Amino acid sequence: MKNLFLFCRAGFEKECAAEIQQRAAELNVGGFVKANNNDAYVVFQGFEDDAAEALVKQLPLASLIFARQMFAASDLLIDLPENDRVTPIVAALSDVSKAGELRVETPDTNEAKELSAFCRKFTVPLRQHLKKSGSLLAQENPKRPIIHVCFVGPGRAYVGYSYSNNSSPHFMGIPRLRMAADAPSRSSLKLDEAFGQFVPKEEQEERIRSGMNSVDLGACPGGWTYQLVRRGMFVSAVDNGPMDEKLMQTGQVKHFREDGFRFEPQRKNIYWLVCDMVEKPARVAELIEAWAINGWFKEAIFNLKLPMKSRYKEVIAILETMQTILKENGVTDFKVQCKHLYHDRDEVTVHLWLRPDTAWN
Repeated sequence: MKNLFLFCRAGFEKECAAEIQQRAAELNVGGFVKANNNDAYVVFQGFEDDAAEALVKQLPLASLIFARQMFAASDLLIDLPENDRVTPIVAALSDVSKAGELRVETPDTNEAKELSAFCRKFTVPLRQHLKKSGSLLAQENPKRPIIHVCFVGPGRAYVGYSYSNNSSPHFMGIPRLRMAADAPSRSSLKLDEAFGQFVPKEEQEERIRSGMNSVDLGACPGGWTYQLVRRGMFVSAVDNGPMDEKLMQTGQVKHFREDGFRFEPQRKNIYWLVCDMVEKPARVAELIEAWAINGWFKEAIFNLKLPMKSRYKEVIAILETMQTILKENGVTDFKVQCKHLYHDRDEVTVHLWLRPDTAWN
């Protein structure tokens, strides 16, 4: 298959397109991008027949900032007959063998979501026919490839596959998180999603555990502090504004009415540093760099608010500068990840892990 289909947030197609064009070039995979504003997806069309196969194997989804999910895809199937959409889709997937799961999806737009009810009903007969053809196993297998059928409009779909070890576990790449009734703000969901994105499930018991010390810079009213508290951590919440009273009553939160850019932790045993301040992204990055150089945390999650233009270029520049500054100041053992999360809007979330191969009790 020549095409790589990438899900993204509506309005960020240009950023997703610029990123996949650059990353494909780094892997010597030639091609061009097809993208329209507010479609919530991008298609990279390779020049070679195996271009998509090379990308789904060699390009880690986790390393992409603006793509939520990706799969190797056929050319767009158009004018699928209403009385038999199954047959052409099964035919288009004839080269896929013994996949372990089927996902019938749509892009994340209001127009596409109108097809959601159809997709749910259509999944049953399509699954049966894919099993008969041998493209899909009789029993689901999480270790086998995933078949994707993405309807981008009535009778129009891209079909293909992703590898389970390089794919989002969520439909359309969107985690389904519930807003807790007692959470102080919806921003709480951003940190909840970030933990799931950046810390593998099998490592969360060790890296996100009860009793850890943490700092929340720009904490008011406590949306991110809430996520730390509910995981049993002790939190230094730094903000000149008021904190949620229920959080303060837990006994796990100490409120420092200070400027987050001037605060220094009283104790140097902070594991998690989190920050969601509305400030210029370069200034936030400089703050995190200072904390890292001082060795004041083990892992950090922070948001960078995006400019109106050149968003991908700006993010890459900030991340590259951060890595250069850390290395120049003797911080050489670290891991950086960045993602435009589902619960983010005009911002990206960054994870910085110092000494990732070293345990810290």
